[in-house]
Amino acid sequence: MKRQVNPWVVALTVTIATFMELLDTSIANVSLPYIGGGLGRSFDEVTWILTTYLVANAVVLPMSAWLSRVFGRKNYYMACVALFTVTSLMCGLAPTLGFMLMARVLQGVGGGGLAPVEQAILVDTFPPAKRASAFALYTVAIVTAPAIGPVLGGWITDNFNWRWVFLINIPIGILSIFLTNRFVEDPPEFAEERKTVRDENGKLRVDGIGIALIGLGSAALEVLLDRGQIDDWFGSTFIRWMFVIGVASLVAAVFWELRQKDPVIDFRLLKIRNFAISNLFYFIFGVGLFASTTMIPQILQSLYGYRAIDAGLVLGPGAFVITLLAPVGAQLVQRGIVHPRILLFGALIVVGISFLHYASFNLQTDYNHYALARALQGFGYAFFFVPLTVVTYSQLKPHQNNKASSLTNFFRNWGGSFGIALVTTMSERRQNFHQSRVGEQLSPSFGGLQQNITRTAAYLHVHGFSAIDATAAATARVYAQLEAQTRLLAFMDCFHILGVVTLGVAPLVWLTKNFRAGGKAPEAH
Repeated sequence: MKRQVNPWVVALTVTIATFMELLDTSIANVSLPYIGGGLGRSFDEVTWILTTYLVANAVVLPMSAWLSRVFGRKNYYMACVALFTVTSLMCGLAPTLGFMLMARVLQGVGGGGLAPVEQAILVDTFPPAKRASAFALYTVAIVTAPAIGPVLGGWITDNFNWRWVFLINIPIGILSIFLTNRFVEDPPEFAEERKTVRDENGKLRVDGIGIALIGLGSAALEVLLDRGQIDDWFGSTFIRWMFVIGVASLVAAVFWELRQKDPVIDFRLLKIRNFAISNLFYFIFGVGLFASTTMIPQILQSLYGYRAIDAGLVLGPGAFVITLLAPVGAQLVQRGIVHPRILLFGALIVVGISFLHYASFNLQTDYNHYALARALQGFGYAFFFVPLTVVTYSQLKPHQNNKASSLTNFFRNWGGSFGIALVTTMSERRQNFHQSRVGEQLSPSFGGLQQNITRTAAYLHVHGFSAIDATAAATARVYAQLEAQTRLLAFMDCFHILGVVTLGVAPLVWLTKNFRAGGKAPEAH
């Protein structure tokens, strides 16, 4: 007879590796210049370190449900952790960029299966009446890990060596493998589900065409989103081909998978209203979280002169609020005090308001205002993910949980990639727009502009500049002020868009079917 394991031990065990993997999606970002210097390659070349990981991650993530049925959920999870750990060592010891990119592809393959499998394990480990508390822990992991990644990466790079950005994964991975082997088991219901992946003769059913279409489409679109701004989007033949291949492959994959008895991705689940609407919210969550987490450090470093670690610390209050309040949200749902739909609607409103609050900032805004705005955003997210998870699984049957977890993570992952691509592109385009508008109003004959240049030039001339150099330096300073102002306006436009979109989708919560929340559910595992 198998021993009973406390569900919270299982939850903490599987969260360790997921936190490690999500941390790795952002921890290397600030280290890229140092990696380029260490490997003797340009910055543009080393950005492929991020792209290759994201592409491999995007390819494997939607197939994780099928792979876990083929190998067994526990075995697949442990294999993913082991592969991620070994390839982290390879990245840390990489002698060349080519070796690093190969290791990052394999690392992405290992990392892609962790989050969806953890989510499926949590759903099957905790009965419906207690899932809210389990997903509070999951919320802390998936929201705080990307936020603290740049801070930790900057601190490690500044104080040690960029190779430790990857090497720190090794002891965490070993601990995760040990604990998973000791405490995690596949539930009996999943053992029955695994049988469906083989025919009556015991032969493995392999949807080769579906795997190829999903893999090719996911890879092409991830490359498009990650490299689009660098390669001038559709001005690049390469990006145009990525778009055509990606869209054609995924459209073909949807039609193909809908006709398969045992598809790699079960798109038929999207016919379930609550599940379909929830996936839209997962996408919006990915857009908002990753877009804001990308923008805030950029704003503070480029416009306010913050160091990387100081800019990262602005994200800290949001993570703290989520860690503190996510369990509160879980209890409100679990005890039936507040219905998940009401809590989810309120959370979306708060997150939307926080984005609009960011959009009101100027170049005089200090650390406290940015930190409080991030805390407000964290307040919304603290009460967002737990009720969303309850709504997501409210109409699903136990045997659908495994496939559902792959789809929800698929949408969240694509939301994050889309959000980063959106703000990267929009910030540059809107800055060009604002510069042209301000430039039209500030002609060389504009009195205020000339007075500013004259006063600055006179000050510099008094302090040792020649008349010609003082005028040139004064003009450059005014242009730098103009550039800073228009860059900030561009970022504020991005926050405004995020706020309007988030508030715009919030009413869709009321399109979900009502269900009984809290208490003992009928389909407990």
